Amino acid sequence: MPSDTNLVRKAGRAVGRVQRVFFRRFVQAEARARDVTGWVRNMSDGSVTMELQGEPPIIEQLIERIKKGKGQIRVDSLELSDLPVVEGEKGFAIKR
Repeated sequence: MPSDTNLVRKAGRAVGRVQRVFFRRFVQAEARARDVTGWVRNMSDGSVTMELQGEPPIIEQLIERIKKGKGQIRVDSLELSDLPVVEGEKGFAIKR
């Protein structure tokens, strides 16, 4: 993993068919495959929120993959904003 100074962190909110279609597992698997840290969580309004941390080109690649979806997943919109990097973060979790 690169040093924290080479990292960015993005907050995301996905809307569409993103619950009950294994979207959180999909995001987790794609993030782990790219050594991206953070988390993903279902929200009561049917959206899914996430925080993604990694090298800028890798985060952009992951965002594009999330937008494309897989199987029954359909992402109608993905709102993103910048966050401060979380120093020393390890792993990518599914939060409940």
